[in-house]
Amino acid sequence: MDPASSLPSGPRALLSLLPSSPDSPQDFAQQSPRMVGFANATAGAFISSRPFWGPVTATLDWCEANYQFSRYIAEVANTFSNLFTIVLAAYGACRSISEGLPSRYLAGWTGFALVGIGSFIFHATLLFEAQLMDELPMVYVASYCCAMLFDTSRGFAWKGSNAPQLAAVFVVFNISFTWSYYLSRDPVYHQVVFAGIMFFSLFRTIYLLRNDEIRKRLPPEPRSTITHLFRSGAITFAAGFLVWNLDNIFCSTFTGWKTSVGWPVAFILEGHSWWHILTAMGTYLLLVANSYYSNYLTDLTLCIKDDHSNYSVTKFAGIPRVVRAQKTKTQ
Repeated sequence: MDPASSLPSGPRALLSLLPSSPDSPQDFAQQSPRMVGFANATAGAFISSRPFWGPVTATLDWCEANYQFSRYIAEVANTFSNLFTIVLAAYGACRSISEGLPSRYLAGWTGFALVGIGSFIFHATLLFEAQLMDELPMVYVASYCCAMLFDTSRGFAWKGSNAPQLAAVFVVFNISFTWSYYLSRDPVYHQVVFAGIMFFSLFRTIYLLRNDEIRKRLPPEPRSTITHLFRSGAITFAAGFLVWNLDNIFCSTFTGWKTSVGWPVAFILEGHSWWHILTAMGTYLLLVANSYYSNYLTDLTLCIKDDHSNYSVTKFAGIPRVVRAQKTKTQ
């Protein structure tokens, strides 16, 4: 007897809908195309939901949801907000070349661009190796700019200057930091070192601006411009740091707001993305101030060969830039 014949009509009717045991996969496909379609769709959904870059290996993970919109991009807003950094760095590099400024400034803009590129890759993948591509250049560029503030010898020739000593300190410091950070993998260690370099550069800048000998050589108008650029850059950078901390501390609150307003409006609530934008603008202003300031140290750096009146700061679309009156390239 068929066991199904003793069942109520309802269950028997359901069993009648099931396919009989197939003799081959081809029979299965012919008898139950809906089941095959469902299996394929389920498998496809499972594969498409798996992160393309594999599991997260970074020691940091931010408030933005991971792989929310694409299996190829871990954090969409945090990734593409770095385009602002890259564009600013490219603009600064182009201006440095077109104005014939010394190659040291082009190196600074190049490092700035590498920070943006590394951060883009890091937030797209959330891999530890990519995290190093983001964090290590931050320390490299910050320490490089800090070293430039101590290069106060005449001219750009290495002979008779303190440039070799500064270069040696720069290389040893960054090799030591890279090695120790790779071993420790402690993000707090990186943050403390980076912040320490930034504060050290700030104090050095204040000292130079208040130096009596330099104040005599620097007219009031350019000194005011330089002070304004440094102040604006520092405040913008600090605002980014504040937003970064608020995003970490109140992540659950921001996440609730994002869910309430929905996307794409919720992208404006991604605090770490604003950290990228604000610190990029702050870094740009600081680099412009650094270039302009160095150029204005009449007998210390570039202006040993050019009169300080050959330089000024103008704005293009609201963005300040250093302009050379005479386009003569300096080595």
